[in-house]
Amino acid sequence: MTTYEGLTRTDFVRAPLEELASAAFAIARARFAHVVTYSPKVFIPLTKLCRDRCGYCTFAQAPAHVASPYMSLEEVMDVAQAGKDAGATEALFTLGERPELRYDEAARWLAARGYQSTVDYVASAAAMVLEGTGLLPHANAGALYRRELEQLRSVSASQGMMLESLATLLAHRLAPDKEPQRRLDTLRFAGELQIPFTTGLLVGIGETREDRLETLEAIARSHCEFGHVQEVIVQNFLPKARTLMAHEPAASDEEFHWTISVARLVLPEDVHLQAPPNLSDDPARLLDFGIDDFGGISAVTRDHVNPERAWPAISALSSECEGRGFTLVPRLTVYPEFIGLHSPFLDDAVRPSVLALADATFLAREDQWFSGTEVPPPAAPAQTRRTNELEALLARYQPGYEFDASELTTLFRARGADYNAVVDLADQVRRELVGDDVSFVINRNINYTNVCTFKCRFCAFSKGPLSLNLRGDPYLLTLEEISERVREAELKGATEVCLQGGIHPKFDGDYYIDVVAAVRAVPPTTPPPAFSALEVFGGARRSGQDLATYLTRLRDAGLKTLPGTAAEILDDRVRAVLCPDKINSDQWLEVHRNAHQVGLHSNITIMFGAVEGIESWVTHLLRTRELQKETGGFTEFVPLPFVHMATPIYLKGKSRRGPTFREATLMHSVARLHYATLINNIQVSWVKMGVEGSRRLLQAGANDLGGTLMDENISRAAGAAHGQEMDVENLRALVEPLGRPLRQRSTLYQTI
Repeated sequence: MTTYEGLTRTDFVRAPLEELASAAFAIARARFAHVVTYSPKVFIPLTKLCRDRCGYCTFAQAPAHVASPYMSLEEVMDVAQAGKDAGATEALFTLGERPELRYDEAARWLAARGYQSTVDYVASAAAMVLEGTGLLPHANAGALYRRELEQLRSVSASQGMMLESLATLLAHRLAPDKEPQRRLDTLRFAGELQIPFTTGLLVGIGETREDRLETLEAIARSHCEFGHVQEVIVQNFLPKARTLMAHEPAASDEEFHWTISVARLVLPEDVHLQAPPNLSDDPARLLDFGIDDFGGISAVTRDHVNPERAWPAISALSSECEGRGFTLVPRLTVYPEFIGLHSPFLDDAVRPSVLALADATFLAREDQWFSGTEVPPPAAPAQTRRTNELEALLARYQPGYEFDASELTTLFRARGADYNAVVDLADQVRRELVGDDVSFVINRNINYTNVCTFKCRFCAFSKGPLSLNLRGDPYLLTLEEISERVREAELKGATEVCLQGGIHPKFDGDYYIDVVAAVRAVPPTTPPPAFSALEVFGGARRSGQDLATYLTRLRDAGLKTLPGTAAEILDDRVRAVLCPDKINSDQWLEVHRNAHQVGLHSNITIMFGAVEGIESWVTHLLRTRELQKETGGFTEFVPLPFVHMATPIYLKGKSRRGPTFREATLMHSVARLHYATLINNIQVSWVKMGVEGSRRLLQAGANDLGGTLMDENISRAAGAAHGQEMDVENLRALVEPLGRPLRQRSTLYQTI
């Protein structure tokens, strides 16, 4: 017996729809806020032959009515490629169940091509689509045995099967695969195999409200045991010509909406709830009853199960959702809860393709922009209606306001009009705090070695492919060669040299002291920003000194500032994946705390977009703000979007493809709001963002372009198209369309 706030089945059956809908809506919004999702898909009807004869189905056909028992692999790939070209991320394989057991034509077709069963052919076609297009297969192959589900797990991101109803119904009397226990067994097997699974109900095929509650309870029990049900579809029956139920009434709105509401109340809150948008005349209204998803929508293929019902246009559905205060967002066929850093629900062969299509919330990337590439950034969102939550948050903000973790999460999740509001406010705060000047420094990077004993999985500088001609042979510059490069930088007008390199096994604690001396031996060079927290920590350890003593030695040798590199993400769960042998978050913070205490300045960096989620960004910002409140030693915040192309972790299929442009922009905008009154300068990495991207960020809260970067090799080694050097004239051309002055500065932001 199910209960919700003391309700029994009888109570559910008798409860007014308005009360149920109100409660369901509240649960959905508390869990999923005002984001509603859909999956951009392409529909692949692999076979329309089926051994079942359901009373409502027009999908299934007899062999005489189809050109071939199955789609050929060539036809499958043509449809899949068309879907990819149209922006799809999901390849939905829908098919009749086990037609080879009913039709000799199907059995002969499979045998002639070396397939033992329809499921065997599904696995082959899905593998080809996954490898050939990168689309994520969702296998909807019906009631399967455990070994069949396991076979499909290695070639699909998710699978599905509608329970429809556990009642014995006339509509299923000629459908042996609709026997309830068979389908419950499939649901259980999927749980045991940790398969992200979609199931659902069909409303109006002869079942009662009590029957639907029984079906929902069975789904809930299975999910509570295995945690594998990613979504439940509530689909309304519509009669179709030339079926046994052609003259039966369609499911009424009352029954359909009652079932959606009750599903939201009965199912665990982490199970998503979907209703097909093409089977309702007003799909956005379904949000009132507790759904958070519209399922797959195709720009290329029709709904082969309901061919008389066209998919809604995404633009129209988005506008309807916005009118109700929702933002429509694309997702992947597998939901975010099943993708995360340590999720066991994806096969290792499938995970790389999922990560390649995911954003930081593990929904679908919304643009084709990637950091380090020359792809232009997308236009700003056109939506105009903001959510109440975001409006209230920005209304209570003023510079110096201390966001908590939940508020930062809200800002980082901003989309549509909310995103525009965050960006606009950040630009306003920038103008109020630092004015319109865009600052830069003329500098040179000196990468003194590309040999490194650490195994950072995101680093391509010391581990990049030789084919990029960016690494070459291992090297270690002599102190004389470092001094000579400083002289060359001086002749080109540089006021800063930035020392970066690998951690060479021959380095001792004195090496870094000697490097600073080599730089300072070339007057009148400004003291260099040099040595990450990793280098300082290692130098102190090798010298047998505490951090304060070692940093004092560096200061006395002429060092004035430390870069914020080696921070990556100050979340040790993420660092265990990105850089397991590097210093931890506490150690990075302690190096900078000690640096500030002995009179050195430094900056904060964050490398984002590889494997972490928004919660890690929030942790990073909160911890660094607390240290800045304590010491006041940070001069700037420098977001570093992950450049993925040639990094080891991406090439091994274990990372995303960097942040989306929306995420990269929000990192700068949220930082401006978060650090306001504590840190004045938000820097853009033009190497990673490109010219147009940098220009956009200067209108989103940033005020600094960093350095001209003679000889920038680290981002280039990762595959960035930008880099090596951006001279002053090019920087001026970047800023000129904004109508803002370009100002040369020193390392410590003094005007030159």
